[in-house]
Amino acid sequence: MKPAPFEYHAPTSLDEAATLLAGLQNAKILAGGQSLVPMLNFRYVIVDHIVALENIRDLAGITMMNGVMRIGAMTRQRELEYSDLVSKHCPLLKAALAYTGHRQTRNRGTIGGSLCHADPSAEQPTVCASHDAIVELHSVRGRRRVQFSEFGTAFMTTAVEPDEILCAVELPLWGNGHGYGFHEFARRHGDFAIVASAALIQLGSDGSIARASVALAGIGNAPLRMPAIEQHLVGRRPDPMTLRQAAILASDIEPITDIHAGPDYRRQLARVLTERALADAARRAAGEV
Repeated sequence: MKPAPFEYHAPTSLDEAATLLAGLQNAKILAGGQSLVPMLNFRYVIVDHIVALENIRDLAGITMMNGVMRIGAMTRQRELEYSDLVSKHCPLLKAALAYTGHRQTRNRGTIGGSLCHADPSAEQPTVCASHDAIVELHSVRGRRRVQFSEFGTAFMTTAVEPDEILCAVELPLWGNGHGYGFHEFARRHGDFAIVASAALIQLGSDGSIARASVALAGIGNAPLRMPAIEQHLVGRRPDPMTLRQAAILASDIEPITDIHAGPDYRRQLARVLTERALADAARRAAGEV
């Protein structure tokens, strides 16, 4: 199929794009197009205007300041995958990108596009949830910052208003030597996850777990943080029994049901994948290869 007719706009500045969005009716932002273009072709989405962000150079790039990694919304997934800054300071994101689509889609897909598309099984939103990210939005009314825990409002729906543009995401970084793990199960490599689990662990000077983060994808309308698991881990030694007991708590969820899997299957996947992600995180936090 082909998309319904629309008018195409290619602004060269963020303010120009914001002005267009403020004045146009039934407009949609085009970032990398890896989700929007198929939806347009199938006429699942019908718009009168497309505002493409590709020519706005200020929306791409990776910077570091005061323990925070700031990623421009138009930064390509392939750039993140091969970034030395990401590999060193946010390795969980690099690990998750290995499961994100295929090389061809990562060449075009952007982190901002993934966050705004808000598929509950997507990897990049899950990493943002794990890192307690902050999303920065821009419009003619100014800029505002949204905690990622409040970003997803319903199924594939976010807090972004119709006249707003996601311009960057900020990831508060964990300390040097933290461990990370990311595991997912999908029907085919490159598909969205049926369930995915992301884990971060920081060890204290005595070898016990000082800090932990666990987030699940494919469970609800948005990535799901697991505070019960995190609280269970803190203060304990990261031995296999502790990690297994913590992972059992991942079964205490009410997952969605769709054509791919029912709730019992997703609970089992959540437990198994969380145990694997925690084991990787604990091993890396301890300095093991």
